[in-house]
Amino acid sequence: MLEETLKKERQFHDNWAAAIDVDGIRVADYFEACTAPENRFILRNMGDIRGKLLLDLGCGAGENSVYFATQGARCIAADYSPGMVEVALKLATANGVQVEGCTANAMALDFDDNTFDFVYASNLLHHIPDPTLALKEMHRVLKPGGKACFWDPLKHNPIINVYRRIATEVRTDDEMPLDINIVNTVQSLFSHTAYDTFWLATLWIFLQFYLIEKVDPNKERYWKKIILEEERLMPTYQGLEKLDRWVKKIPFMKRFAWNIAVVATK
Repeated sequence: MLEETLKKERQFHDNWAAAIDVDGIRVADYFEACTAPENRFILRNMGDIRGKLLLDLGCGAGENSVYFATQGARCIAADYSPGMVEVALKLATANGVQVEGCTANAMALDFDDNTFDFVYASNLLHHIPDPTLALKEMHRVLKPGGKACFWDPLKHNPIINVYRRIATEVRTDDEMPLDINIVNTVQSLFSHTAYDTFWLATLWIFLQFYLIEKVDPNKERYWKKIILEEERLMPTYQGLEKLDRWVKKIPFMKRFAWNIAVVATK
């Protein structure tokens, strides 16, 4: 069963990789756009990455590896999909930075203990049959004082769950958004954990895409569209983000956000 799940994930992402045009990727937007609050949170909590060795686990198209390389980190782009690793290396070349690439199973990493200063994982854990095992591997390969940085979707928001049921062609069947109690697992493994959740009132933008702009969620990935169209969405997003800061102060509301971002220190 596990092997079959991993095989489907690899095939899905290899097919996706074959359709990616690296010339259309604006790397900085994925970390600096107002509609990228998860990565902005992670950057604030990472500290200095210049000269540090960073593993981009589940690198996808390589936006993360390339961005960190432009900021002075030494990056290894690792993914279970060979197609995605190839795209990541092409993106690095297109942006004039050096990035190493390799295929990797996040639940059984082929790296020695205490190797990396940072392990970064974007939208990875909800693709993995055993996220706890992946977190243990991230902890193992980090140096003492190193940081695990990741963000993923949560499972609790009813609007997003409707979206997931509709957008079946842009995700795999085996994806399992995280329970917010994943934080407890992280805290049991690491010495210090900082986290926050994002997208509550700001999810109006998803409703805007679907109800007003009639954007087919099976033809456009909404989570990509919010980055690509950041300039257009900025006024709406920034107003709603201010509201989110208040909403998240209400007990138990953080769990209903779309995404969680975590930076944990070994």
